Amino acid sequence: MNGLQRHWYKVAWRHLLLLPASLMFGFLSATRRLLFRLGILSSIRIPVPVIIVGNITVGGSGKTPLTLWLAQQLIAHGKHPGIISRGFGGSGSTPQEVTPGSSPDLVGDEPVLMAQRGLCPVWVGRDRPAAALALLQAHPQCDVILSDDGLQHYRLQRDVEIAVVDGVRRFGNGWLLPAGPLREATSRLRSVDAVVVNGGTAHHNERLMQLDGIQFHNLSDPAKVATAADFHGQRVHALAGIGHPERFFAHLQRLGLMPQTHSFPDHHRYTAADLEFGDDNAILMTEKDAVKCLAFANDKCWVLRVDAQLDSALTQLILKKITPTNGS
Repeated sequence: MNGLQRHWYKVAWRHLLLLPASLMFGFLSATRRLLFRLGILSSIRIPVPVIIVGNITVGGSGKTPLTLWLAQQLIAHGKHPGIISRGFGGSGSTPQEVTPGSSPDLVGDEPVLMAQRGLCPVWVGRDRPAAALALLQAHPQCDVILSDDGLQHYRLQRDVEIAVVDGVRRFGNGWLLPAGPLREATSRLRSVDAVVVNGGTAHHNERLMQLDGIQFHNLSDPAKVATAADFHGQRVHALAGIGHPERFFAHLQRLGLMPQTHSFPDHHRYTAADLEFGDDNAILMTEKDAVKCLAFANDKCWVLRVDAQLDSALTQLILKKITPTNGS
């Protein structure tokens, strides 16, 4: 987290200097959304239902685990989903399919993570409608699109909007960019179909999501697995280049580990030097970090897989929203 972002989670005098810029950002953001709603700015309807999984804050909140959970739920109910993503951090510009072996430098780290799960097709593209249409052309069996992020990408019409909130950081100081972390005002949450809170405590009409993970896989040899107990007595390092690294470190502590922690910027491009701690017996990392460390990982590197856990009522809500009624 850079210096400016650290100030997003408190209120200080310096925020007053940024207030005019925040007011202008809010005006432009609200105006842009209104122009799409009025049809003055054009949006695109694709042939299948679209489910947006996004947030109103800058930084990670748990969208990718929720997207994967939704894909699993849709598959279990006979649907054939496809996932699209902006591919943040990747250098590619045109729509393209993501495979388990795709380069994170080209397509982004989170899309590679999702492709490695092998649930459904994953495509990336800066133009999300174009990415969705390309996915459907390549995989005509897909009957629903999940957009990982894109709540503010109004060019793509949507049938369901799900906003994910970090249950610990929530909305920071409550101010819009650049004085705070908000992309849109919190009133935007009143118009979405569901608000999912990642960890912490769910408030009125919010749905609680927990990330569950207890087993580590060796990055060099995925067949090797370990639990937290296997690292007791060792010097353990933990690294995280995600939106909220402290969430990962807190998860490790709940497993009974007290590693030396190393935070990196979100979507950090790792090098071999980033993994050289000298005294390490084990290096623990997230799946998102692991896809960028695979090329130079050694047998000391371990990745913790986490899966979202939610009440099935969210699945029923979505199925109701995307299932045509008789006569429609």
